[in-house]
Amino acid sequence: MVSKPPVGDPVQDAPQVTPPQHAAAGLPAVGHTLRIAQEQMGTLRTARTLLKVNQKDGFDCPGCAWPEGDKRHVAEFCENGAKAVAEEATLRRVTPEFFAAHPVADLATRSGYWLGQQGRITEPMLLPEGGDRYEPVTWERAFAILAEELRALGSPDEALFYTSGRTSNEAAFLLQLFAREFGTNNLPDCSNMCHESSGSALTETIGIGKGSVSLEDLHRADLIIVAGQNPGTNHPRMLSALEKAKAAGARIISVNPLPEAGLERFKNPQTPQGMLKGAALTDLFLQIRIGGDQALFRLLNKLVLETAGAVDEAFVREHTHGYEEFVAAAKAADWDETLAATGLDRAEIERALEMVLASERTIVCWAMGLTQHKHSVPTIREVVNFLLLRGNIGRPGAGVCPVRGHSNVQGDRTMGIFERPAPAFLDALDKEFGIVSPRHHGFDVVRSIQALRDGEAKVFFAMGGNFVGATPDTEVTEAAMRNARLTVHVSTKLNRSHAVTGTRALILPTLGRTDKDVQRSGKQVVTVEDSMSLVHASRGNLPPASPHLLSEPAIVARLARAVLGAGSATPWEEFEADYATIRDRIARVVPGFEDFNARLAANPGGFALPHGPRDERRFPTKTGRANFTAAPVEYPRVPEGRLLLQTLRSHDQYNTTIYGLDDRYRGIKGGRRVVLVHPADAAALGFADGAYADLVSEWTDGSERRAPGFRVVHYPTSRGCAAAYYPETNVLVPLESTADVSNTPASKSVVVRLEQSPSA
Repeated sequence: MVSKPPVGDPVQDAPQVTPPQHAAAGLPAVGHTLRIAQEQMGTLRTARTLLKVNQKDGFDCPGCAWPEGDKRHVAEFCENGAKAVAEEATLRRVTPEFFAAHPVADLATRSGYWLGQQGRITEPMLLPEGGDRYEPVTWERAFAILAEELRALGSPDEALFYTSGRTSNEAAFLLQLFAREFGTNNLPDCSNMCHESSGSALTETIGIGKGSVSLEDLHRADLIIVAGQNPGTNHPRMLSALEKAKAAGARIISVNPLPEAGLERFKNPQTPQGMLKGAALTDLFLQIRIGGDQALFRLLNKLVLETAGAVDEAFVREHTHGYEEFVAAAKAADWDETLAATGLDRAEIERALEMVLASERTIVCWAMGLTQHKHSVPTIREVVNFLLLRGNIGRPGAGVCPVRGHSNVQGDRTMGIFERPAPAFLDALDKEFGIVSPRHHGFDVVRSIQALRDGEAKVFFAMGGNFVGATPDTEVTEAAMRNARLTVHVSTKLNRSHAVTGTRALILPTLGRTDKDVQRSGKQVVTVEDSMSLVHASRGNLPPASPHLLSEPAIVARLARAVLGAGSATPWEEFEADYATIRDRIARVVPGFEDFNARLAANPGGFALPHGPRDERRFPTKTGRANFTAAPVEYPRVPEGRLLLQTLRSHDQYNTTIYGLDDRYRGIKGGRRVVLVHPADAAALGFADGAYADLVSEWTDGSERRAPGFRVVHYPTSRGCAAAYYPETNVLVPLESTADVSNTPASKSVVVRLEQSPSA
């Protein structure tokens, strides 16, 4: 069977709109999953592949990083996970003949959806200097070009090595090792654009930039607060954990500017009762104004302090620092300012307080809705303050739960993919490999784009991902990429980044999670780390999409050999032949991975990395304690006649990968250029439902950016707020509009005006 990709690009600016839904999953999700899988893979391949997703003897889903329990369901995947698997295990192929028929200029006119639907790339491709289309190239020539360009740089810091979150631990470790042996810490990654604010805040306050809870903790919690997150679309398997927590007596508060179907009711497709009736999840919905979360948690902290016996005084005394300064700041919280910042009413906050005080074990979960604002780091610090007050870190059923996106984004950071590495990590790396790693900080994502724009960087190498589609300030980013001497993408499928190239460009096709990886020593496994610090194996079971593909570890090893040559004592060839030898080195460099191979073999379901705050209430901060903080309360101010826009995903989307043109739960079908606006706000601005508007972002420096042709959809958002999909709205976010401390693009609080558009 050959699966046919779409021939033409569908019209995307005339969506149909129906009322939003109030339940997630159920029979529609099963039907949609099977239809997509059949279209991409066929019947037998669908069964062979989906039954191995997230199984102990199978492969890790290339979608989100939500963990699995020790006991696995036979269908341990969600609708969007199945879409991700189907696109990787597809029968569609992008061959040299495809590139011959589609010049780069043509690819640049195509939508991300169309590009992704074409299928798996089968051979290495080169866009030569002055050429108008990609041409086949041998692997040897591809690595020679890379070596030629890297060796010609005036400094190793003129090279950038970007990593996507789905890269395995083994490949990530090799990439950072190569970069440091080459001489740079320029290791930007997708964490810079998502949970960097979480890592910054948590490292300062509890000493480790990761969540402190396990799946079992969620099941044992009394209260779970889900803030700035839409699990129904972005982490659907989380709904099963929330359902189980509810069945055990937990209560759930949802804090979000938009009502989300998955948090209203979950129809679990794994049980007959779940399919038919489902479970109501949210007990209290706080429909907050965008960016008002810090103000909400600050006021809750004040109210806890004012309640006799509510503070865990023993925990505060024995384990924390900075309490007095925090108390002074919290007591200054003002009701009127909080109501203005949040858009909530007093009764809602008082109801939330009742639920907080009734809980002995509280977890706060969050995602991009908290991390992508100018004041994101102080917001997450305030969440930590909230948990510390009642001793809710290091207690079973309680803690911080930043919910990561890509399936190994957390593991990549653990493996050393970081532009600001800890000296202790570099010391261990240097001792193990006899190298001298650079100690100066490298470039994160935003700084990398600036370096390309300004001519400070000349070679861009991406291990997976869609850098151009994921980053802000689209026109600036694309111009910066075109300023490079060489752009290189290690990829499975096409995306927008392949059409925005440097003077020369390479596409290096790689094995995916579903592909069987056989090297000289035999069949290989790779490992990943999930959102809750569990490390487990991933084993592909399908024949590779082409005999010309290399694995990610093999690509890095061969690149290192081509660039570093005989001067490197690192056994790159050995690493390519047997990934167990990589894990032996990880075990000696990265704390928590001691006896890596033995533990991997002994624990088919994975093993947990150590976590001081969770395991023993040990906080490896500068003070040796958990740190209360006392930052001023911030929230966005929006001028009259303007709206505050957040970017978000549709349900047929994962990060920048577009699986389809529908957002079933929000009632959007057949299009993506929509802006969701409260009916009263739309009426006040003169926009009927179905009218078309240009979105124009306004910035304090007087600059503006425009995204044309969005259908206005009357939608029950928080008043004064709006929402639209990325990457279509990335153009509205300036490169310099970032979160303080973390430098994460501030894509969730964009002041916009709506202008009448001729689009229809």
